Amino acid sequence: MSEEEKLLKDAKKLPWEDRLLHKNWKVRNEANIDLASVCDSITDPKDSRLRDFGPLFKKTVTDSNAPVQEKALDALIAFLRAADADAARYAKEICDAIVSKCLTGRPKTVEKAQAAFMLWVELEAVDAFLDAMEKGIKNKVAKAVVPAVDVMFQALSDFGAKIVPPKRILKMLPELFDHQDQNVRASSKGLTLELCRWIGKDPVKSILFEKMRDTMKKELEAELVNVTGTAKPSRKIRSEQDKEPEQEAMSEVVGPVPTAESSTDAPPEIDEYELVDPVDILTPLEKSGFWDGVKATKWSERKDAVAELTKFASTKRIAPGDFTEVCRTLKKLITDVNIAVAVEAIQAIGNLASGLRLHFSGSSRFLLPVLLEKLKEKKPTLMESLTQTLQAMHRAGCLNLVDIVEDVRTATKNKVPLVRSLTLNWVTFCTETSNKAVVLKVHKDYVPIFMECLNDMTPEVRDAAFSALAAIAKLVGMRPLERSLEKLDDVRRKKLSEMIMGHEVVLVPVQTSGGSVPSLELQASEGAFVRKSAASMLTGKRPVQAAPVIKKGGSIKSGANKKSDGTGQLKSSKTIEAPEDVEPAEMGLEEIERRLGSLLQLEIISQLKSTIWKERLEAISLLKQQVEGLQELDQSVEILIRLLCALPGWSEKNVQVQQQVIEVITYIASTVTKFPKKCVVLCLLGISERVADIKTRAHAMKCLTTFCEAVGPGFIFERIYKIMKEHKNPKVLSEGIVWMVSAVEDFGVSHLKLKDLIDFCKETGLQSSAAATRNATIKLLGVVHKFVGPDIKGFLADVKPALLSALDTEYEKNPFEGASAVPKKTVRASESNLSVTVGGLDSLPREDISGKITPTLLKSLESPDWKVRLESIEAVTKILEEANKRIQPTGTVELFGALRGRLSDSNKNLVMATLTTIGSVATAMGPAVEKSSKGILSDVLKCLGDNKKHMRECTLNALDSWLGAVHLDKMVPCITLALTDTKLGAEGRKDLFDWLSKQLAGVSDFSDAVYLLKPACSAMTDKSSDVRKAAETCINEILRVSGQETIEKILKDMHGPALALVVERLKPYGAFQESFESAKVMSVGPTSKSSSRVGKSTSNGVMKHGNRTMPSRAIVTKGSKTESVTSVQDIAVQSHALFYVKDSNKEDRERMVVRRFKFEEPRLEQIQDLENDMMRYLREDLHRRLLSTDFKKQVEGLEMLQKALPSLAKEIIEVLDVLLRWFVLQFCKSNTTCLLKVLEFLPELFDTLKDEAYSLTESEAAIFLPCLIEKSGHNIEKVREKMRELTKQIVTICSASKSFPYILEGLRSKNNRTRIECVDLVGFIIDHHGAEISGQLKSLQIVASLTAERDGEIRKAALNTLALGYKILGEDIWRYVGKLTDAQKSMLDDRFKWKVREMEKKKEGRPGEARAALRRSVRENSSDVAEQSGEVSRSVSGPIYSSYRKNYGHSELQMDRQLVPQSLAGVNGPTDWNEALDIISFGSPEQSVEGMKVVCHELAQATSDPDGSAMDELVKDSDRLVSCLANKVAKTFDFSLTGASSRSCKYVLNTLMQTFQNKRLAHAVKESTLDSLITELLLWLLDERVPHMDDGSQLLKALNVLMLKILDNADRTSSFVVLINLLRPLDPSRWPSLASNESFASRNQKFSDLVVKCLIKLTKVLQSTIYEVDLDRILQSIHLYLQDLGMEEIRRRAGADDKPLRMVKTVLHELVKLRGAAIKGHLSMVPIDMKPQPIILAYIDLNLETLAAARMLTSSGPGGQTHWGDSVANNPSSGTHSADAQLKQELAAIFKKIGDKQTCTIGLYELYRITQLYPKVDIFSQLQNASEAFRTYIRDGLAQMEKNAAAGRTPASLPMPTPPPVALTISSPDFTPLSPVHTNALNDAKSLNVKSDPTNFNLPPSYSEDSRAINALTSSRGFTSENSLGDQRNERFITGVTSGTLDAIRERMRSMQLAAAAGNPDAGSRPLMSMNDSLNHGFSSQIPHASDRSGAENTVQSGVLPMDEKALSGLQARMERLKSGAIEHL
Repeated sequence: MSEEEKLLKDAKKLPWEDRLLHKNWKVRNEANIDLASVCDSITDPKDSRLRDFGPLFKKTVTDSNAPVQEKALDALIAFLRAADADAARYAKEICDAIVSKCLTGRPKTVEKAQAAFMLWVELEAVDAFLDAMEKGIKNKVAKAVVPAVDVMFQALSDFGAKIVPPKRILKMLPELFDHQDQNVRASSKGLTLELCRWIGKDPVKSILFEKMRDTMKKELEAELVNVTGTAKPSRKIRSEQDKEPEQEAMSEVVGPVPTAESSTDAPPEIDEYELVDPVDILTPLEKSGFWDGVKATKWSERKDAVAELTKFASTKRIAPGDFTEVCRTLKKLITDVNIAVAVEAIQAIGNLASGLRLHFSGSSRFLLPVLLEKLKEKKPTLMESLTQTLQAMHRAGCLNLVDIVEDVRTATKNKVPLVRSLTLNWVTFCTETSNKAVVLKVHKDYVPIFMECLNDMTPEVRDAAFSALAAIAKLVGMRPLERSLEKLDDVRRKKLSEMIMGHEVVLVPVQTSGGSVPSLELQASEGAFVRKSAASMLTGKRPVQAAPVIKKGGSIKSGANKKSDGTGQLKSSKTIEAPEDVEPAEMGLEEIERRLGSLLQLEIISQLKSTIWKERLEAISLLKQQVEGLQELDQSVEILIRLLCALPGWSEKNVQVQQQVIEVITYIASTVTKFPKKCVVLCLLGISERVADIKTRAHAMKCLTTFCEAVGPGFIFERIYKIMKEHKNPKVLSEGIVWMVSAVEDFGVSHLKLKDLIDFCKETGLQSSAAATRNATIKLLGVVHKFVGPDIKGFLADVKPALLSALDTEYEKNPFEGASAVPKKTVRASESNLSVTVGGLDSLPREDISGKITPTLLKSLESPDWKVRLESIEAVTKILEEANKRIQPTGTVELFGALRGRLSDSNKNLVMATLTTIGSVATAMGPAVEKSSKGILSDVLKCLGDNKKHMRECTLNALDSWLGAVHLDKMVPCITLALTDTKLGAEGRKDLFDWLSKQLAGVSDFSDAVYLLKPACSAMTDKSSDVRKAAETCINEILRVSGQETIEKILKDMHGPALALVVERLKPYGAFQESFESAKVMSVGPTSKSSSRVGKSTSNGVMKHGNRTMPSRAIVTKGSKTESVTSVQDIAVQSHALFYVKDSNKEDRERMVVRRFKFEEPRLEQIQDLENDMMRYLREDLHRRLLSTDFKKQVEGLEMLQKALPSLAKEIIEVLDVLLRWFVLQFCKSNTTCLLKVLEFLPELFDTLKDEAYSLTESEAAIFLPCLIEKSGHNIEKVREKMRELTKQIVTICSASKSFPYILEGLRSKNNRTRIECVDLVGFIIDHHGAEISGQLKSLQIVASLTAERDGEIRKAALNTLALGYKILGEDIWRYVGKLTDAQKSMLDDRFKWKVREMEKKKEGRPGEARAALRRSVRENSSDVAEQSGEVSRSVSGPIYSSYRKNYGHSELQMDRQLVPQSLAGVNGPTDWNEALDIISFGSPEQSVEGMKVVCHELAQATSDPDGSAMDELVKDSDRLVSCLANKVAKTFDFSLTGASSRSCKYVLNTLMQTFQNKRLAHAVKESTLDSLITELLLWLLDERVPHMDDGSQLLKALNVLMLKILDNADRTSSFVVLINLLRPLDPSRWPSLASNESFASRNQKFSDLVVKCLIKLTKVLQSTIYEVDLDRILQSIHLYLQDLGMEEIRRRAGADDKPLRMVKTVLHELVKLRGAAIKGHLSMVPIDMKPQPIILAYIDLNLETLAAARMLTSSGPGGQTHWGDSVANNPSSGTHSADAQLKQELAAIFKKIGDKQTCTIGLYELYRITQLYPKVDIFSQLQNASEAFRTYIRDGLAQMEKNAAAGRTPASLPMPTPPPVALTISSPDFTPLSPVHTNALNDAKSLNVKSDPTNFNLPPSYSEDSRAINALTSSRGFTSENSLGDQRNERFITGVTSGTLDAIRERMRSMQLAAAAGNPDAGSRPLMSMNDSLNHGFSSQIPHASDRSGAENTVQSGVLPMDEKALSGLQARMERLKSGAIEHL
């Protein structure tokens, strides 16, 4: 044994560390080899040995000996394969060691180092790996940097961005871009491109490009084009690999389950936000002067400051900080007056949201309401920035759907429709970009909001709500929404389901394509080359595609530690069907022979190896025979092909053998069912070379063709390009192309990638130096031309001219055959394995230009500079040319949107350029243009409306291009709309019809043309003869190309003149004649049987009417036959009514009317609706005449109407809206005869309406007035005159205020004559109806602005009108004319001076003088005017039709006009309070608004200073004000019901509201005024016409709120008295004349119900307000109500459960409950001596008794006796006991009051009252347990009360000398038994038959045991009665009333009255008010009109607390009444 061997042997005994660090390199080498084998043998990653090995490698890998270092790396790799993630603890040191020593070594060492790094990544030690890389790239030796970059590249490529964080790599790259070594730069570029594959191009560009040099940028930009698709990780980390076997085991049991790979197929989207570092912007913002700038007064400074913030915030990621103050500032700036500042602020918010994300969520919620509110702005820039910001806030995660519910709910109730619709659009966006879980969580909150919005009045809001619902349904499905959508009607449900279906349709293809992605990606990954270096990513540096190399240290191994499970990979491969393996693996000859086995004879194989060619030839012949004889050839295909490739092989020199080999291969390929592609790959190179040889060429070409049949020509061509390009023999290329020519002829181009073929021809074939190759290429392109057509020329534009001419010659030899070019041969392979494109034209490649349609380009198209816009349009054309005018639709939607904007460009040249570009885009895109174009075609067609011929020609050229791309049937809908567009001028319509005729002439059959028939027929009545002629030609073409069935079908839906024209045109086409004749006969037959006037609606919405649905109803062609037919028809319908108003629903029709002041020409659908309505409501002969195209017939129809006018006025009113629409149609036509007839008829019609006291409704005015005003400037003087008179007539009949806005709109007309007429009309209105438009005089500035017009006539008219205004208004007119130039002022001044002189001549006084005098006289004689204008009765005779809402009530308005001077309201409005009240009282509703404004202003001022004198003045006038307003309520509501605006109603209710909000003012309103106001309000609340008024729902709400405010703040006593009085049936004259046939009884019932509700509201709070009310007055009103009814009626009503009676009893019950027996002290106004006794006494008795039994008497008001007599006949003891108990109870409560210093005075007073009423009671016996001091206090207090009573002082003025001593023991035993205690209160209540009748308002039950009260009365009259109490334990009868205590009360009252009378001799002279002296019992009493509350003015004495005002007010009123002696002696 040598010394070295011995050394090695001894070393093996050493520990590992010593061996690995031994000084002898061989020992170290051996140690590393042994270590590697040990690691390989370890199967458990938790093996303890691994933990020992870990720390050793940091030294071994830095070995100075290179071979040892390599072995150390092998050992490390083995270690890493065996270990698991725990090994990561050693990663940092080892990786650093590798970086420092291994990357500069030998290539093998570097490779192994990289493999080790990859394994560290696999073990999840990524951070350590990247830390090492950061050091590695800083190495000064460039040779060491490249491997470091490459290994990062490899790690990212294999593991993906999820494992290797791109952020770290992005930070390293910038310093590598500037490296001095080009290899490092190339590697860094490659790494950048790889990053683009993983995280997208845009993030990489935005982060890295700014840090690069320009040259580097350009190079990378060029390379980025080649980066396509998304990357997918090819290698997994160890922990994921460990999971795989478990899934495979599961898949065996369960079937295929998604593996980890399939679940992560789609790479995770890398958020650019995470890749960048946060930037602090608050510090630089402070320094930038932002805070001073935002406070600047100049808007530009504010904008610059915010722009600075926007710039700072535009950074990708902002560092979190305190942005609260910034957000507060931005919130203010959103509402900045300057729009530019607001836009900038909104953009800043968007940038902050994107940069801060979740850190901005609080601020987002703070700003959201303001942003949503701001959506009301219509400025496009503002709307765009708002939309982007709101979307950014949601995208950034600052807001989610859960947070914004309330804000959205508020925004959807905003009064501006735009806010509502845009909010919903934003929520839709949020929904679509949220995940399903969030939407599932919140959909219950949102769906009700959207459902409510579906009922919105604005269509945009409804559409947005539908979209929002559809978005939710798309995410969560329909099932969760079913409950919510139950309320939807069928139409909406259908629309919603269509929208949702639409979503689903869009989704389906996405899902299917998604399903196929894995297989595509797998194919890509299979065929992809293996990249070792980053530089290989760059173009031209890719290695040749070859079989994948399996690296020794690669990651193919599924887990080194699981060697036992070797079948794992095989099993997993079965679960996913892998694509066909194309690349053949290497296989030696021995392996081939072994696999062949017994398939072939051994001799054949041995002979094939022979060197003698004859033996080889013989062998190959035998082989051929054997192969042809094989039965199961399919299984042996590959091995046979491999054999032939090896033996004799492609290097065979003998031609015959070669031919035989090719024949065998051809036979196999043509015979087997599936020929593998890898076999083709094995043969292809050899066969290609054989094609070059003339001897084997035919065989080889045949073989290639057979291959094409087997696997498709696409695959063969793809492979052969590369072979032909790279082969040294030029013949291979030229002859290969010759074969390609034959292949294309045989198979066509459907299987080929034409882009690759054309590129090959251009770059290789045509560039060849060999003429044969060039000629073959030209032939190949010629054959391709035959299949794809001339479009191929676009791809060859840059070829040399000589070649181009040769190509053109070849194209002529091979003309384009299109669809007729059928391939001769077919491909056997299944279609799914081939990428088949659509044949023919569209098989040419299309380029994706989405990358070139940049935001910059789109923005440039919107640039304000026309040159920039033009350059952008040219740029689009250039992009198309670069793409060879063949583009894909992706990314073009935005382009079309931008181009659409340019179609309305102010620069016509740009519009023409745009049209040309749109045509080019359509041609380049082909059929896909229809979906991508966003309906741009309709905008293109609008350009035909231009009057320049050149523009129209451009448009038609664009249409030609469009037609070339899509079929005509796709264009028909847009063309149909365009033909009906009124803005398309005569020339445009003519050109379009000519173009249509030309296109239709080239077609033989085109059924869709029938849709063009209606617009073409309408054009036959056009003014222009050219249009009519063109339309006629077009109709003939349409009839030629449409089928008979389709024409018949469309004719059924046609009517009117159109139908007649078509039938006339159809005469040449006899085929149709019979069907029309039969139809005609049917319609001529008698129609009397068709009793139902309105039939069912047909599918397309046209109404059918009985038997009158036949199309021939409107045929009015010339000839005697037609005349006779007409007369027969007329005779048949003469017996019918002229109008069918029975089924008319005018309100529904009016609801459909869009109320606009500006006139718009009637659209086609509106004309069709009119025709339908006329057929429905007018008799057949009338509507046929009116709808005729012959004006003579129309005149006849008008004459029929004229005759019918006097007798059928009511019916004409019912269909007036329909007739007015027809008149509008006639105004728009050009026939003067008919127009003059209409103008003759209309004045008669309006006179009739005037006689009927009918005024046009708002809708009718909106139908007729805009047209009348617009057409009043007719070019014929006679027509103008008639229209002028008609307009004045309408202004006089309707209110001037209603027609004035329409006239003002006429001042903006484009027609000069119209403007002149309107100016004159304004003058007429000011002169004759000035008072009515006093509120609209600001509009005079429009008239004043016309004085600057060029046209002298307009100036003259405007000056005349203003002079008239000056005459009426005087100098005040200057306030209304607005800002004028000096020249205008001078003109006006001259005209006004002239007017003054003219007035002086005519002795008309001074300007404005008459108006001022009238106003003065009105104030002086207001009472006379009031008498004159006494209320006109509101009840007008009932209308004829119940469904018809008449606009009567104008008689009252007329009267107002005559009585109230016109200038009453004054253009300046009233100047003071009294004038305002005058105007409210006597002005018209419109005028009174000015008065109410003054009143509201005064009220607001007084309220702001409640202690000032102003409020005292107003309090005095409060009653007068409310009285005026109460009278005005009816007038304003009546006025609004005539169709006027509800403005005056709102003002009245608002003014009342402001009055009643102030308690002092509300209290000052008198009872009678309150009565009339409450009655009026309740009546209008019940009026069913109010909801139909303008803003009806708001008015109802206001009425409700006002009513509640009155109940809260008005004097409660008055409210109670008024409401109890209103429970009686209302006088019929008070009711307005309603349209319904409701009886007065049912109306009264509703009214009573409302009154009851009001009483309930007051009664609910009685407990807290008991001292505010005068109980005596309330009891008196209850007494009068009950006495009015009488006993019989009460009995009857009690049985019928009458609500009013029950309410009165409830009020009484509550009063008794609260006051107890003390209630009897409040009967001073009830005649208790009356015979028979008042009914109220029996009810009080009953309540006291029942409440006592139920122990429900309130302690605050107990007391007194239960009975009116001192003894009870049957059981005196029980009666006495009960009375004593009540008295004790009352005393206990009084003592409690005395004990409280707040109520001690009132307590003493009540105690004094008790001593007066019950003189025999000893109160001090109740105070045995009280202290002496307390008893003394009471004794002194009673003495003081006695003195006060003698002096006539009231309790309010009583001072309290000292507070009561707190000496009373409240829990004294003497007080406990004071209230009667029952052992079982519930049983007692039951035994007393207490019937509970609760209401919904939680009030006490109303007691309806009337029998008890009645028994009490009947027994007092001497009748006997059964026991109605039902108390079996204690049977007692109420037998009579004796004169005990009652006499005492009477005596006391008399003495007080006498004392008062003596002390107040003039009491009798006070104003008295009689209270209902018409009672049956003759009861009469008089009370003062209002209580004199003098006590309220007493001052508080020093140190003494005043008495509680509230508690005293009711009591004081009673005392005052007794004191004043106002009650007669009983």
